[in-house]
Amino acid sequence: MLLVTTPGATSRGLTARLTEQIGPSRVAVYDRVTPNPSLDDLDDAAMGLRALAARAIVAVGGGSTLDTAKVLGVTMSSAMERPLAQIFRMNGVPDWTSTVPVVAVPTTSGTGAEVTPFATVWDTVSHRKHSVAGALVYPAHAVLDPELTISLPRDETLFSGLDTVSHALESLWNGNRTCVTAAYARHALTLAGRALPAALDDPTDVQERANMQNAALLAGLAISQSRTAIAHAISYPLTAWFGVPHGLACSFTLVELLRANFDVLVASSIDKETLGTILELLESFGLGERVRAYASAQGILEHQEEIQVADRLGNYVGALSDGVAGLIAKSLG
Repeated sequence: MLLVTTPGATSRGLTARLTEQIGPSRVAVYDRVTPNPSLDDLDDAAMGLRALAARAIVAVGGGSTLDTAKVLGVTMSSAMERPLAQIFRMNGVPDWTSTVPVVAVPTTSGTGAEVTPFATVWDTVSHRKHSVAGALVYPAHAVLDPELTISLPRDETLFSGLDTVSHALESLWNGNRTCVTAAYARHALTLAGRALPAALDDPTDVQERANMQNAALLAGLAISQSRTAIAHAISYPLTAWFGVPHGLACSFTLVELLRANFDVLVASSIDKETLGTILELLESFGLGERVRAYASAQGILEHQEEIQVADRLGNYVGALSDGVAGLIAKSLG
């Protein structure tokens, strides 16, 4: 078995505890996961780990850890003629033939990667985001343990929680929306509207941490079918070029987007009180100001072309009176 995690998990003793419980002779450890996993690092890892012939992968960590494990699952198992980085840089499409089953154990409540059929990877050469996607990318199992999220710092709790809210909202103003994805999103927003501020106020509240985990999972189930939309399209160059944490990058436009689409969402059976709670919550975080600490409006708008060709922009079917540039400018304040 291969245990995939982070250097932080190892320094906190979590890796040693898990290894001892499973049995040291049965576990190989890869604990070099970093935020926003790069294509080249993933290719190097897959090449080094393929000889293990692991029969299972247990991933313990946040979204980057789960995405790394999901990519390793298919790249370690499938017979690939070229490295993943080369395939994407030549605009190719990977052809997965098999995977190593992944048990996903999230330690953040945000990406929903434990239930999605895609993993986000980054090309640090071209500053582009790519998706590794397909049915084989689904984890085999997801294990939610809220105790693992209690030590999460405030900003990581906030940013991952914002990712959950973004996923739920993005699945609602989406051309791929269905009654099923809308139901997942409604439930996720109801849970997150109560649990996120509670978890920020009292990080040790296990019940609210569990509620946030459930919200993230539900929002993940929603985007598994709808995929994301405009807020995520705008976020990609912010992370790739300016290092804005993903949860912040994909949520700073949500206030303006929710205001523009509020009445339409209510008319489509999304609870007005829930949406009002989410809007007030988003407004309270000063997200535009937080993003301005990383990049100016002018700097962000220089990457409009990348936003316009992002594969998620076309999913958005809501109101956009001033275009993408106007939305960014308003959101930054």
